[in-house]
Amino acid sequence: MSRRMAVSVQNLTQAQEDAIRAAAERHGFEIRFLPDPAEERDYLNSSEVVFGHLPGTARHSTALKWICTPYAGVDQFLAPGGFANPEAMLSNSSGAYGVTIAEHTVMILLEILRRRKEYRRITDGKGWIRDLPVRAIKGAKILMAGTGDIGQETAIRLRAFGPAKITGVNRNGKNPGGLFDRICTAKDWEAELTDTEILIVSLPGTKESFHMIGEKQLAALPEGAVIINVGRGSVIDQAALTRELASGRLYAGLDVFEQEPPAEDDPVWELENLVMTPHTAGNMTLPYTVQRIVELFLEDLENYCAGRTPARLVDREAGY
Repeated sequence: MSRRMAVSVQNLTQAQEDAIRAAAERHGFEIRFLPDPAEERDYLNSSEVVFGHLPGTARHSTALKWICTPYAGVDQFLAPGGFANPEAMLSNSSGAYGVTIAEHTVMILLEILRRRKEYRRITDGKGWIRDLPVRAIKGAKILMAGTGDIGQETAIRLRAFGPAKITGVNRNGKNPGGLFDRICTAKDWEAELTDTEILIVSLPGTKESFHMIGEKQLAALPEGAVIINVGRGSVIDQAALTRELASGRLYAGLDVFEQEPPAEDDPVWELENLVMTPHTAGNMTLPYTVQRIVELFLEDLENYCAGRTPARLVDREAGY
């Protein structure tokens, strides 16, 4: 009986499906592409390899040996009892989303600094006010919490605007690619907040990062500072941030929230100094992103079939 592989990934082109099929069959897998996984539960639960964001399959399948999610975030796989086969490996597609999220970050940051929200309201009302004060990335002091693929791609783009400095925050103290003027760790990053005009967050949701930015950290930011969060909503204390924004002291661009979507009566909907997007920074709608997801999976399929650990193996205890 041949080994089984199941693929349930949105927006694949025919060429991408053909490449996955060819690699699977070369390694002796029977393969099915599943537009609706709910209709193929028996096949899913008997598959050795699954390429798709299917935490339900991980919870129920004892045949599963490796599941690769096309997303970077793995929160839904991490609850106790998340894997029926505790030896099964989980990998993600970290490294595919840096470009699209970096471009989204620059877009939102410029919208805030250039007052796009206010000018849109003016022109929607057929007004012609032209003198709202604007700010620039040039000369700005930027602090980036997260220096992985997203942080690096964002730093590359921001550097072209000529900021005064870009400081990175990570756990290991290393400066990837020399892209940052300085690297801080958990020991000293908060001291940078008083000198930060733009704070960009691209951290995963882990025990260590939960509410890493709360009332104390927000209060340390200077008046007028801008916060962009394209990581996980749990990194920022949403209630504390809402209070700061309601006071008018800070500005924010949020693609992620602690509750998604926010409740209908959540005050965030009414904040004038907040630009919101509905968790779209890393959507799989950019063709480049989908192509990278496929390439990364195929690389790790070769690793898996050669008995090597997938390069993007997730530590389920650490959460990334």
